[in-house]
Amino acid sequence: MKKLLCIIFISVFINNSLLADDEKIADCIILEDENSIICKYTHQRVSYEKSVTFNWIEPDGKITRTKVMIIPAGHGSVYDYRYIKGRTIGKWTFKVTDDSKEFQTNFTIE
Repeated sequence: MKKLLCIIFISVFINNSLLADDEKIADCIILEDENSIICKYTHQRVSYEKSVTFNWIEPDGKITRTKVMIIPAGHGSVYDYRYIKGRTIGKWTFKVTDDSKEFQTNFTIE
């Protein structure tokens, strides 16, 4: 079931290969019935491998996870997920660093 939901999530948020810098997107979805938070970064497809850094930031500002993700050449997105159970209640920030640019989104765990 989790694989099916991940496939649906990725399919819904697939963008074409013509994204401009201002169309780079960090987005998160909470799947309470699956106890999951899925965060995705979408960018303009490039012909070379690149790396981006994900930071999961708690409501108090503490970074609880930093993960370097490799985006293969020709791919338009990469995602990470965490379980809801055991996470701090409040407004979280998901921040992506791509070269020197930062993109972020917020979500709330209740």
